[in-house]
Amino acid sequence: MQFLDLAKVYIRSGAGGNGCVSFRKEKFIEFGGPNGGDGGDGGDVIAEAVNNLNTLIDFRYQQHFFAKNGQPGMGNQRTGANGKDIILRVPVGTEILEEDEETVIADLTEEGQRVVLAKGGNGGFGNLHFKSSTNQAPRRANPGQPAVERTLWLRLKLIADAGLLGLPNAGKSTFLAATSNARPKIADYPFTTLHPNLGVVGIDGHEFVMADIPGLIEGAHEGKGIGDRFLGHVERCAVLLHLVDGTSETVAEDYATIIHELEMYGGHLADKPRVLALNKVDALTPEERAEKHAELQEAAGQRPFQISGVAGEGIPEVLRAVRAQIVRGRKAEAAAEDDDEDAPWQP
Repeated sequence: MQFLDLAKVYIRSGAGGNGCVSFRKEKFIEFGGPNGGDGGDGGDVIAEAVNNLNTLIDFRYQQHFFAKNGQPGMGNQRTGANGKDIILRVPVGTEILEEDEETVIADLTEEGQRVVLAKGGNGGFGNLHFKSSTNQAPRRANPGQPAVERTLWLRLKLIADAGLLGLPNAGKSTFLAATSNARPKIADYPFTTLHPNLGVVGIDGHEFVMADIPGLIEGAHEGKGIGDRFLGHVERCAVLLHLVDGTSETVAEDYATIIHELEMYGGHLADKPRVLALNKVDALTPEERAEKHAELQEAAGQRPFQISGVAGEGIPEVLRAVRAQIVRGRKAEAAAEDDDEDAPWQP
């Protein structure tokens, strides 16, 4: 299945049906009068988050979504039928934005969450609605309200507990494959990963979801390499696992490059908790390990883990550290939500 995380759609709600002007004219009926019915309401355009999707690829083949119009009213007090709604089923984690790609209309983060993107027009009143003691034969009816047309962007941000960061060939895909059932493409050349991958990682009887995104290079915020377009997929993560290639001759510079790209990306991504790991240590001698470890620790200001995705060395320890950060982060989010609910109302 192809991966697509950004799609443009054109939507239109249904217009309301017109009201009817009609009068009773049956034979032998002593009292006639108006009997025109109201028009039906137009259909809505609705977005719904579903769990069995993980890409927006369906919206590459269909971009236009039009709800049905309401039917006009008819005589004999018959109301027109309402137009049928149309539902856009999107993956959980989809943001819906205005045409400017900046204004967020909705963020669908839970299964079953719905939002009305375009409200259908109300049906017009028939002349029966205007009957009164002083106007017993009204000859007016209202037209239905017009449809609403919008151009929107759908942007998918994967729901994951932890995110993998690093330069190309830092060993992110190998790490994900070694710790989960995910099977990302692995090769000995840069940019093997071209789209995000998700894997369920287990440690000490607990599980969490980890996301692997394509590697960043210097200048990614300016569009170099694959760019920073996939960083949105780790915005929702509680912790970032930063892997540095231990076989590199410039581990400190490699670390600084990723941190700089996170800061340039913005969105508080650089402020997220991070677990740092020196990867591929199985390919180093003990002296090289100590040298690279000290160099990276001095650059980062924190003690990095020494791991090897291929050999499995240090994997349990780093996963425990990641999970501890996830638990701590989720508790902080829950506490913040409780504080918001308990806060007194303010105008």
